[in-house]
Amino acid sequence: MNALASARAIIRAPRAKRERTWQDRYTLAFGIAVLGAVAAEPLSRVWNRIVAPAATTDPATIGTGLALVVLAYAGLIALARLVGPITVSPADAAWLVPSPLTRRAVLRPAAVRLLVASVVAGAVLGVTVLTVLGVPDLATLRVAGAVLVAVAACVGGAATAVLAQRGDPESDRLGVALAALAALAIVAGLAAASGAALPWRSLLTALPRVPASVIVGVAVAACLAATGLAVRAWRALSRFPSRAVIASSARVGQATDAIVTLEPGLLTWIAEDNHWRARRLRSRPWPHLPAPLALAWVEARRLGRRPTRLAALLAAAAFPALAAVATGGITPPVAVALLAGALTAAASATAGARRDIENPTLIRLAGVSRQAARAARAIPPALLAGAWLAAALAALGLVGPGVAAGASWWAFVPLCAPPIAVAALRMAGRGPIDHSLPVLDTPGGPVPLGPLFWGVTGIDVAVLGCAPALAALLLQPAQTAGFLTAQAAATVLTVGAFLLRARRT
Repeated sequence: MNALASARAIIRAPRAKRERTWQDRYTLAFGIAVLGAVAAEPLSRVWNRIVAPAATTDPATIGTGLALVVLAYAGLIALARLVGPITVSPADAAWLVPSPLTRRAVLRPAAVRLLVASVVAGAVLGVTVLTVLGVPDLATLRVAGAVLVAVAACVGGAATAVLAQRGDPESDRLGVALAALAALAIVAGLAAASGAALPWRSLLTALPRVPASVIVGVAVAACLAATGLAVRAWRALSRFPSRAVIASSARVGQATDAIVTLEPGLLTWIAEDNHWRARRLRSRPWPHLPAPLALAWVEARRLGRRPTRLAALLAAAAFPALAAVATGGITPPVAVALLAGALTAAASATAGARRDIENPTLIRLAGVSRQAARAARAIPPALLAGAWLAAALAALGLVGPGVAAGASWWAFVPLCAPPIAVAALRMAGRGPIDHSLPVLDTPGGPVPLGPLFWGVTGIDVAVLGCAPALAALLLQPAQTAGFLTAQAAATVLTVGAFLLRARRT
């Protein structure tokens, strides 16, 4: 420990020159007090929601809320598995991890940070579950037990992610378990929302009235299981492979640099490069296709090599349906979820277009005109966006909010897919943020125009190109012929402007 402390003191010497004064401590205490005052009102509203008698009685709302909580839990564990979860600073990764110092002592701060983050995330999820279910009577054991169950689940999941990072058999098992958990949550949420799960409706309505003794027993069992996993992960730190820690620390450092420099576009480049680096791909002959379609075939092959991403996109098609049940119908958040999901699906098939913009020489080597190349690059995003919209509409029709009541609603899918593909390609070519643009003073505060323009680039085309479909979705008219005509005109204008701009370029 003395050697480790000395090493850390040498590394952190430049930051330790200035000692904290009473002004620093006062500023910290004042900031904490202001944060507490700001968070007091929303926390009081959440508490009043929890202790309200019979806060939630609708089985569909309860099932949908629990499904969203489970999906959030699976997403947090998947995020922890993606970023590490054991990461250290670049200096520690370069000097302390490969050194002969005790590995557990080097990784102890990272393990403590992970434990604290898991406890906080578990407490938030536990409070969210109580908000969804409500507490018929103010029982301290009931509230504490529910929060402890969520905390234990997060701590146990984080410990399993640590074991998976080390390379144990839990690595593959954790991925399969998270995928199965997310799929089960989506199916259960849709079934509860549609009313098909009749045997479960009584169970959902009885959840808020579960005896406190049962909750305490479940909490004790969950805490014991989480403690066992945490102890096992703590013991594994002594022989943790340095390669895994250095790799995860490099990923976190790259992401931090991209965020600090306000260049979020670098995150996707980093993710793609880290995924394909040191991977050996099988060589297959290309089919006999015209030159422009060969570019689309390359994008399709790249998507086929990542089936996990396609499965995640397919599972995300259920979010608009769950949002429709949670918000009580087709509301603006549901429309935003539909557009955002389709745009995300289309953007996942624009890697080739981004490479073309980064290096235009590839297009010239392919012997394809720029206009034909842009048209070919738009085919995979359009097909993927159309498939995602069709799946989302099918999920909305399953829960019965009235979207799929007529066959004309499905006609919007092929009309909305091209503008969304054009928007995704526009996002792929927007480049870095222009930080030289001025800052606009507004009543709500200063707004930097560079990040603002960067953020709306592509989204503006998607909103304008799909405006008639979004209006029909929100207004729910009896006849959609006029909206279909307007959407067809918007699609023609958007695609025409896209191809005309390619010709002029």
